[in-house]
Amino acid sequence: MINKSNQNKQFNIIRSQQGFTLLELLVAMGIFTLVIGSITAIMVDAFKNNNIIGKQLQRQNEGRKVVQQLVEELRTAEQSSIGAYTIEYTGANELRFYSNVDADGFIERIRYFLDGTILKKGVVKPNGNPLGYSTSTEQVVELAHYVVNIAKGNPVFTYYDQNYTGSESALAQPVTASSVRMVQVQLELEDNPNETPIALKVQSMVGVRNLKSN
Repeated sequence: MINKSNQNKQFNIIRSQQGFTLLELLVAMGIFTLVIGSITAIMVDAFKNNNIIGKQLQRQNEGRKVVQQLVEELRTAEQSSIGAYTIEYTGANELRFYSNVDADGFIERIRYFLDGTILKKGVVKPNGNPLGYSTSTEQVVELAHYVVNIAKGNPVFTYYDQNYTGSESALAQPVTASSVRMVQVQLELEDNPNETPIALKVQSMVGVRNLKSN
């Protein structure tokens, strides 16, 4: 007569040797798929966030360089080589002035202006006899991209007169160039509004040394 206890032991041994059942295998595969999916999603989000941060840093560095360059040139602005006033035009998104930017003995006509979402710089060297500034010889370069000031309704340039002490309001447009003593430049930079909650801002205030009245 077969011992039932021995039968049960033999059954358990045989079952253990069979490995996972189909149901157990399906459950294990499901869990594995969920884990892999979660890890993949985390990696994709991390890559996307790193990409966004990288773009923001690139735009910020680009904007800082542009603002620093503009501030240095505007701070040392002076009368043109033919005696024209230091600042020629003071628009919300365009500024024209005279400054010696290449130390060649002549004063260049400098123009910073927003063209769509690109901040550009134009330089005109005086030439001819008699000496003059021909806009047809203007050399234009692109300085900063993804500038969204116009879309945000904010000017690139705001202007202040000799009464500005830090709290007064900016001069209202249209601004008379001869009344300007200080200029604030502000760039708002944003690659994709759907990726970033707010635009990056780079700004600085500069006083024109040769226009100081005290």
